[in-house]
Amino acid sequence: MSQQEPETTQRQPHPRRSRQSRRSPVMGYLAILFAVAFLLLLWAYFQQQRSNTEATDALKQSASAVQSIQNLIDDNDALRQENETLKEQTAQLEKELADSKAAAAQAQGSLDESQLALQAMDYFWQIDEAFARQRYSLCRELILEMENKGLDAFLPDWKATENDRYAPAQRYEEIKKAVT
Repeated sequence: MSQQEPETTQRQPHPRRSRQSRRSPVMGYLAILFAVAFLLLLWAYFQQQRSNTEATDALKQSASAVQSIQNLIDDNDALRQENETLKEQTAQLEKELADSKAAAAQAQGSLDESQLALQAMDYFWQIDEAFARQRYSLCRELILEMENKGLDAFLPDWKATENDRYAPAQRYEEIKKAVT
């Protein structure tokens, strides 16, 4: 059996060698796994950084868009306020225009009335002059023409001076009674 003993000793590896030989491949395998895990972590870190940068850019754009929207809203509110102010000014100006038109119409009416009174006074002076010269037929013609134009109503019934003379309307009636 002694021969068999050496065989068994040959078959069994040395305990130190088997541990060292086992360690070498395991250590290499662990180093490779560690390196791959490190590279994966590094790759994930850079992916996360890129994702964070994109998200930050998107947030900046979103904040910029929100600011733009807020500026548009503020501008819109300012324009609405300005529009209301302009509407109020327009209403005020339209009221002033209507008042001015009414005043102009009244002034035009006064002017027309003054012109008619001037024409009536012109006829009156002609009638009075014709009466003073005793041209009664001319007086009647002028009185008829004056009445046809409706100017006799525009003769003033007040005296312009403080004297004993009649007012033009009173004198006209006096002459009219005398020649008709």
